[in-house]
Amino acid sequence: MFSIARKNPAARPSCAALIRSLCVILLFVGFAGNTLAQEPVSSHVGGFTPLSDLLAEAEKNNPQIEAARQGWQAAKQVPTQVSTPPDPQFTLQHVSVGSPRPFAGYTNSDFAYLGLGVSQDIPYPGKLRLKGEIARRDADVTQQQIESVLRAVLADLKGAYFQLAYLSKTLTILKQDGELLKQVEQAADARYRSGLGTQQDVLQAQLQKTKLLREIAMHHLQVSKLQAQIKQLLNRPQDSTDIEPSELAETPLAQTYGDLLAAAQVQNPEIAGAQKRIDKQSLQVNLAHRDFYPDFNVQYMWQRTDPTQFRAYYMLSVGVRVPIYHGRRQRPELAQAEAEQLRAQSEFQARSQQVASELRMQYVIVQQTTELLKIHREGLSPQARSEFQAGLAAYQSNKQEFQAVLTAFLDVLHLDEDYWQNVAEYETAIARLEQLTGLSLRGEGPKR
Repeated sequence: MFSIARKNPAARPSCAALIRSLCVILLFVGFAGNTLAQEPVSSHVGGFTPLSDLLAEAEKNNPQIEAARQGWQAAKQVPTQVSTPPDPQFTLQHVSVGSPRPFAGYTNSDFAYLGLGVSQDIPYPGKLRLKGEIARRDADVTQQQIESVLRAVLADLKGAYFQLAYLSKTLTILKQDGELLKQVEQAADARYRSGLGTQQDVLQAQLQKTKLLREIAMHHLQVSKLQAQIKQLLNRPQDSTDIEPSELAETPLAQTYGDLLAAAQVQNPEIAGAQKRIDKQSLQVNLAHRDFYPDFNVQYMWQRTDPTQFRAYYMLSVGVRVPIYHGRRQRPELAQAEAEQLRAQSEFQARSQQVASELRMQYVIVQQTTELLKIHREGLSPQARSEFQAGLAAYQSNKQEFQAVLTAFLDVLHLDEDYWQNVAEYETAIARLEQLTGLSLRGEGPKR
């Protein structure tokens, strides 16, 4: 709260001091008036950028969303890789007899030959299919991450947009309420000139005007930060044209908490991703059981000696890879898969509880803020303005202290700012509900 000094009727400045003080006051008035008049707070009809346009632009251009999409495209290529049988191996053999020279003994010994063979590793039936299914579940989890990143980016964009709209509205309020402060200043000056007031009243009014200038400058700083954040989310150059937000308005929420929770349980990507991980780990357990079974190898060989002297050889062999170290390899693998499955189930429960908790908090914010806004509209704001106007009239009639008038003005200013801050928080909570549930809660249009 601004500090307000009480006037001292016994203190009367000298004539020279009065002249110097009046000069200072006139300088303050000129500086403050020009600064307030130059603030770019006028409406830009037709120049506003609808939030829907920015959301579509972010969905198309945001690099985080694009990175998630490319990650999914990469994950989709894995299932066919891991479910495809191993490549066959071709073998060329040459055996000499009696000498290391090539083809030695080829015409006089049936042990010298040229051989051509092929071998194929064959995993135990079902292993490749399970590996492909596991990779597909991984791709499904990655796909859910796209939606999760998309919703997070859009929610951040909405929050920054609503905060920017609040600051834009507040700049207009500061200008409008600055006119009320001007009335206070004029009343203080009139009473001072008539000898009924003090110079301190005028100086206090000028101090509040200077504080308004400081608040305007701080708002411009926050606007610049939000512009940078929004341009980053849109992947725009930082020196591009600034975004002009549309005016804030309340979005009605027709859904109950039960409706929102039911939608979140079905459409929330974090919950869906956690469920996909459970499915993946269940398949991983099945694969670990299959690893207790042997894999196979089939090899076929054709051998050619001198065709005029000897007949060709044809050889077929089958090999079996037996998992004899299952106590050190397969059993730990199975225990790991089962532990990961339990972990995935716990993560699913934790994620579901977290979503339900966050959903409840945002729903309460919406409900309570609705009541606050109603109290502001129907009670606080009109009462504060009526108190200010009555206090100003009483002060002008020498029936009210200056401090009470100034306090009433500050109440009007702060309540105006609080109202629009609450609207911004309300809309941000709606955006968070949309992120959690996947519902479009603004389809019914803004509340007027």
